[in-house]
Amino acid sequence: MVSRVTDNNPSVLRNLDWFTVILYLLLVTAGAISIYAASYDFDNASIFDFSEFSGKQLRWIGLSLILGFVILLLDYRLYEAYAYPIYGIVVLVLIATIFLSPNIKGSHSWLVFGPVSLQPAEFGKFATALALAKLFDSYNFKLNANSGNYLKALIIILLPVAIILCQKETGSALVYLSLIFVLYREGMSGLVLAAIFFAVLFFVLSVKFTEPFLMGLSAGDFTIFTLIAILFCLLLVFYCKDFFIARNVIVGYLGVGIVITILLLCGVQINGMIFFLSLLGASVIYTSIAMLRHHILKFVVSICFVLVSVGFLFSVNYVFDKVLQPHQQTRILVLLGIEEDLRGVGYNVNQSKIAIGSGGLDGKGFLNGTQTKLKYVPEQHTDFIFCTIGEEQGFIGSSLVLLTFLALILRLIYIAERQKSPFSRVYSYCVVSMLIFHVCINIGMVIGLCPVIGIPLPFFSYGGSSLWGFTILLFIMLRLDAARKERRE
Repeated sequence: MVSRVTDNNPSVLRNLDWFTVILYLLLVTAGAISIYAASYDFDNASIFDFSEFSGKQLRWIGLSLILGFVILLLDYRLYEAYAYPIYGIVVLVLIATIFLSPNIKGSHSWLVFGPVSLQPAEFGKFATALALAKLFDSYNFKLNANSGNYLKALIIILLPVAIILCQKETGSALVYLSLIFVLYREGMSGLVLAAIFFAVLFFVLSVKFTEPFLMGLSAGDFTIFTLIAILFCLLLVFYCKDFFIARNVIVGYLGVGIVITILLLCGVQINGMIFFLSLLGASVIYTSIAMLRHHILKFVVSICFVLVSVGFLFSVNYVFDKVLQPHQQTRILVLLGIEEDLRGVGYNVNQSKIAIGSGGLDGKGFLNGTQTKLKYVPEQHTDFIFCTIGEEQGFIGSSLVLLTFLALILRLIYIAERQKSPFSRVYSYCVVSMLIFHVCINIGMVIGLCPVIGIPLPFFSYGGSSLWGFTILLFIMLRLDAARKERRE
């Protein structure tokens, strides 16, 4: 093993994607400077003061570079051979964290080793990516071959999610769900992504628009029922070869719609809930009979869509009131503009938007941000680091940061597509999915487009766990990519 690693070192350096490495170095360097600016309080003499956040981050960066170099030294076959053992060990550590970690802001997700604290959930990302890649690299494995393959993939993804939720760390758990895009890349039906989109849409409509609208229904519920009926017709059209079944349903909907409109104009009182449930129920029964008579099994998708959508609609209020914690409910209400809590849950986001807006086009200048220096934005060196960039570097500086992330993401997608083995390709897309999720959600939090769920900005936010986690993710991907020519040999 040692001789093989030694012999391969020149080829690793020669085949290494140096453009990605340069982008990585640019981001971590800019991150360290931003942390210095965010934590600067006029007493800090140097960015290299190791008693301050900036100095500590430089130490984490140095250790990360060593860690990345070691990852490149190792034989790429090790990551394939030990993917499942690594995943198993990390899962055990995640379980142990629930019982061994102290309560930090209501979360049991940090292991404390003297002056050092580490968050195992950050390291679970690369372990889960390796396990998922190993699964797809199995002999003759295809996602659509049978439902058992779907189950295996979902277990690998959802097991750490469930454990991290037990740690009361919702943000970190949600990151793993971004791997659903990897499944889509590897053959999962687009209907699943569509279902996720409409679930979010229905939830938002139901929670936000609660005022009475028509036939005793709120504006949100009326819109959702209408969308369900329209989408049901579209699915029938998509799956119906002869179109006659879809035509009958559409004509029936139009006829009933005309009759109901006339009755409403005449002042007749109609219970909207009973009406829509009866209409959709009759549609499902008619379609089920037609499916059995004409043996069009694909209609199951349309029928299940109606049943699941209606069931989901009735569960929204229960989930919001009984499942979500009070602080999570408040964050959603503030995000949707239903409540305004500028001194409570909405304080961070409000101050962050003020900081970014005050930066203007070219910013106030390095170390000249008033919102930052006067500590108006809590957690500005961690989850809200981007507001420091927006205030001091303005629109131009913020755009350069986002363009650098975009360049990195596009480069990683290019690297993922050129992989020859399923293992390398799936692992690479896992890295891409998690990186996109982190960047989008973190920036969305800071500018008020997403709820605050504690997602750090990769390579920028202060913390060794996040930096190490993304360094391991990225450099394993680079090591696998550097070995793509060896695989052909």
